[in-house]
Amino acid sequence: MVRLIAALAVATTLSTLGFPSPVLAQGSAPIEGDLKAFADYAKERWNVTVKVSAIPAGTPVAYGRIVEWKGKPDADIFWGGESALFEKLAEQKLLQKVEIGKPVWDSVPASIGKPKPIPLKDKDGYWIGTALEPYGLVYNPKRIQRLGVSEPKEWDDLLNPKLKGEVAQCAPTRSSSSNATYEVMLSLYGEEKGWEWLTRLAANTGLFTARSRDVPTVVAKGEFAAGFAVPSYMAFEEKLAGFDIRFVAPKYAFVTPEPMAVLAGARNPKAARAFIEFLLTERGQKVFMERGLFSISPRFKVQGAPGSTAELAVEFTGGVRSYFDRDVANVYDEAVAAKRSEALKTRFRSDLEAKWEELKKK
Repeated sequence: MVRLIAALAVATTLSTLGFPSPVLAQGSAPIEGDLKAFADYAKERWNVTVKVSAIPAGTPVAYGRIVEWKGKPDADIFWGGESALFEKLAEQKLLQKVEIGKPVWDSVPASIGKPKPIPLKDKDGYWIGTALEPYGLVYNPKRIQRLGVSEPKEWDDLLNPKLKGEVAQCAPTRSSSSNATYEVMLSLYGEEKGWEWLTRLAANTGLFTARSRDVPTVVAKGEFAAGFAVPSYMAFEEKLAGFDIRFVAPKYAFVTPEPMAVLAGARNPKAARAFIEFLLTERGQKVFMERGLFSISPRFKVQGAPGSTAELAVEFTGGVRSYFDRDVANVYDEAVAAKRSEALKTRFRSDLEAKWEELKKK
């Protein structure tokens, strides 16, 4: 059995392979489809029957549980979120080396982006990226048009006075992707001007959702015009459900490699590594690319037959097929973000959230 914890916890059984069920722990990538695809792959390659189940959780919760397990985990793999969390776990000796085949490991470049390169795999071998996912904006074209506003392309577009009360976001205290986007603004403008920008955004915010996955839902339904989101986690699902919703990654939007690692003390490391290797094949990468994400390898692009899910994903993300075909601008520094994390959350609660709640009562 393979099981994930974080945004999702998954269980898959691979008993025929000679090892019991591995368990994965996941951050933000959608995994039900990936595990179904892996089940088919395992049946074809090894004639193994794989059972799959998923348990929703959040990245900070997953990380906390892994720490609490102290090397005796109820999961085999940690998946998704920011690589800084994986670095912390490695420092605590709570990860073991991935140890997949060299050709598979080498298929993933070391990094992407500048001036701050985003690592796509760990130099010491403790984690590897599985897909590229930008932290950007979703918007409702019809509502935007009714408001007389141009479709948003950059972060500053959210500060348009006509969008007062029209922005939805999840607090950085409840969302790692929102936290990363707040860090982008602080890195771009510096502390003083960065908080000024975030304060102006709060003035346009009509809703702080309980979960980051709720932002694309309220935007898709036309309740709000725009908001912070990632393409895979509910946003593209809303598109597939027939809602008119689009995604854009502004310049300097952070791009996560959706890291994956095998937990120290995992009961089924062999099955876990087989799962990781599968995800990095063309077949595995296609599963991601049909959910609004992008390949972690320059070899693969989002493409399909006219009207296919893949082509719908290209339309949804504004025509992007590969992040290796474009300049990726990144200012997000995970080391700085890790040090500033608690201070950011504390200041958000006192300077933004509390004041926003007071204004909403008036």
